Amino acid sequence: MASASSAHPLDPLSKDEIGAVNGILRADGRIGDASRFVSITLKEPPKAVVQVFSDGPVPDREAFVVLREPRRRATYEAVVSLTRGSVTAWRHVPGAQPALTEAEFRACEETVRADARWQAALRRRGVTDFSLAVVDSWTVGCRGPADERRSRRLVHALTFVRTGPRDNPYARPVEGLRALVDLDEMTVLEVADEDGPPLPPHAGNYAADLIARDDNWTTVTAPGPALRPLDITQPEGPSFTVDGHAVSWWKWRLRLGFTPREGLVLHRVGFMDAGRERPVLYRASLSEIFTPYADPGLVHRHKAAFDEGEYGAGFVVNSLEPGCDCLGEIRYVDVVVNDDHGAPVTLPRAICLHEEDVGVGWKHTDFRTGEVETRRQRRLVVSSFAVLGNYQYGYFWYFCLDGTIEFQIKLTGMVSTGAADPDAPPRCGTLLAPGLYAPNHQHFFNVRLDMCVDGNENAVHEVDAERLPQGEDNPEGGAWVARRTLLADEAAAQRLACPATGRFWLITNPAVRNRLGEPVAYKLVPGATALPQVRDDASAHRRAAFAFKHLWVTAYDPGLPALAEQPRSGDRHA
Repeated sequence: MASASSAHPLDPLSKDEIGAVNGILRADGRIGDASRFVSITLKEPPKAVVQVFSDGPVPDREAFVVLREPRRRATYEAVVSLTRGSVTAWRHVPGAQPALTEAEFRACEETVRADARWQAALRRRGVTDFSLAVVDSWTVGCRGPADERRSRRLVHALTFVRTGPRDNPYARPVEGLRALVDLDEMTVLEVADEDGPPLPPHAGNYAADLIARDDNWTTVTAPGPALRPLDITQPEGPSFTVDGHAVSWWKWRLRLGFTPREGLVLHRVGFMDAGRERPVLYRASLSEIFTPYADPGLVHRHKAAFDEGEYGAGFVVNSLEPGCDCLGEIRYVDVVVNDDHGAPVTLPRAICLHEEDVGVGWKHTDFRTGEVETRRQRRLVVSSFAVLGNYQYGYFWYFCLDGTIEFQIKLTGMVSTGAADPDAPPRCGTLLAPGLYAPNHQHFFNVRLDMCVDGNENAVHEVDAERLPQGEDNPEGGAWVARRTLLADEAAAQRLACPATGRFWLITNPAVRNRLGEPVAYKLVPGATALPQVRDDASAHRRAAFAFKHLWVTAYDPGLPALAEQPRSGDRHA
């Protein structure tokens, strides 16, 4: 098998390369026609290899593959060398459940629709046209070593009912009805029906031609008066350039990456200073989204999804549209993923790059001379949208003129709804319309940063405002210092944010000093955050331990299993 060439070792796998991986695995003889290709992604070379690469020979080009064998109820991981044209590693992962595939999601919906018990439950609610029912698959999650979910590939199927093919299904959830489906067998194991509240009476449509329907729950009869055009023009073109996956803007340099699990990934982020590129980040991505629900009802109490690990955010990115998702001089980047059979699928316009004016960045008036100096702020925006069922998550990486990097996640789309008792307000949710409510829930976003501030030897300090005791050297009692604490080991480096002390973290390089003789550093500032609201013995502590701390600093362990989806190589990860 001839391997495809790549300009850089971190470039995502191309269409030809994914096709070649498929062919190599099938020729190897360890997979069959029923095998499901869960993901095919680049196996990134070691950090040390990439850092010395400069337009030289590309290191061995490898793919990391996750497969599911339904007949064996088994999950496998493989490494395929495109350079050698062979499978170089293969292992069975006992008790592991990979992400759901799109084909499984759609087959589950058809399987549930054909189940007589489920049909009877809908008839009891007055629904006879089953084609109008929408079924969402929610992973059940493993709650311990003895849990049968380790060996059986199970999902809970939740039902919503439309009144027409374009009706918003989340306005009419079927409360009290839940089906348990085995995805390996593609059979409905049980249907639980508590005969909950009736279907909400109103539609919740948002399309311009449906919003004025008589049964729609809104006082809006039209989208509103048209706004006058707002044009963002750059007559000389944008200030950034895109060369393959390499991006240059002002003094910033970075590479675009993409994986089926994470979606948008950034590599090799650096800042040009006096003619040399100073590294800041080796790799950055949103590595997991944990969404636990707080309603104890039959339909909602099990909902605690890993939106990346259990669904794969990279498979469901939107094709972005000019004038809607991005404004101005835009550059788009397509990405390639795989389908259930291992064939390549191109997702057009998956990543958007554009510039934004962000108002005044710095201003000073010398009141003695009357001189005024104003400098505007501008930023490069690298964005992508993942469509995970009812929710849409917008990933936005901002690179600013003052050296700031900001990551913002925008939640939009639809909440996962429930039907409410018309005579009693929901105890663990918010009423949206008559008979319709949004269950209480939380979203936890785990961002993985492989820091590389002026080199690999980085350390992390926690900084808090600390009041000094009142005394002769602090007579007014208003003195305070910025107290730095080195996070010297992993046990100590599991930290919580603390707005009361203005807590932030410094990622420093002790080996590199600035002009004042201090170690160079980047400041990591937490945003508004919270913790899971669960009991101390709740399964969330085992399933999503990361959500119970706001910062984890860990060292890369090269002794981890070679096939595991381990943290990519690096010295420290904040």
